[in-house]
Amino acid sequence: MSVITRFAPSPTGYLHLGHAYSALFAEQAAARSGGQFLLRIEDIDRGRCRAEFEDAIYEDLAWLGLEWETPVRRQSDHFEDYARALGELSASGLTYPCFCTRKEIETEIDAAGGAPHGPDGPVYPGTCKHLSEEEREDRVGAGEAHAVRLDMDAAVLRTGPLTWHDAAAGEVTAAPDRFGDIVLARKDTPTSYHLSVTLDDHIQGVTLVTRGTDLFAATDVHRVLQTLLDLDVPRYHHHSLLTGADGKRFAKREKSLTIRELRAAGKTTGDVLGLMESYADV
Repeated sequence: MSVITRFAPSPTGYLHLGHAYSALFAEQAAARSGGQFLLRIEDIDRGRCRAEFEDAIYEDLAWLGLEWETPVRRQSDHFEDYARALGELSASGLTYPCFCTRKEIETEIDAAGGAPHGPDGPVYPGTCKHLSEEEREDRVGAGEAHAVRLDMDAAVLRTGPLTWHDAAAGEVTAAPDRFGDIVLARKDTPTSYHLSVTLDDHIQGVTLVTRGTDLFAATDVHRVLQTLLDLDVPRYHHHSLLTGADGKRFAKREKSLTIRELRAAGKTTGDVLGLMESYADV
């Protein structure tokens, strides 16, 4: 059966070897089944995303020999899609406004002697969850800055137990409560990674999500959102992360190992593909 996969980088820096590995992994998964390989630009963070980095993504992937379906979906062109999904969740009573700043959250956690540690870091202590509806409306009406959080307890109660399938791990029982009440939108960023990526995969008809194991746990949250919003559920394949000799995964700060720097150093496409293979074996 043919599959539809995607590679979804954020244009906040140049692609490095780890990105290239992930893109090739997705492209090859589609090719093996005679399916489709999509490219998505995840540029919801308007403060960090740059047009030159987006241009470089297209150039580097083409240089690596990858071909993708067009048009490319750019998340910043589709904020209305995420707003509708957020509105649906809010209308169902599954969200609430959070007026806490990051500093206030840190202070409250410290005062409480720490907080449970979830996959994304310390779990939000639920300060604004207990505000009355009247106070929420008054503060929102007054224009007070706030984020929108998912009431995870209510969400999990609504969905019931959930599972998902990973090609490597098999059947996985979702445990989204570990994340606490995640942020779905902020004033400066009208959608979150969790909300936008889940909705995009449905809209684009992605049937196999391939991505690194660093996002394995996030799939639990995505299953909740898929169920609440009545979205299609793809299969998953979380691949290992490309790491250097020190065992640390590649990051955008590793400028010497960006595709752009390697090209400038005179490396060929074959050289870079071979380099990826050597690091994959570390």
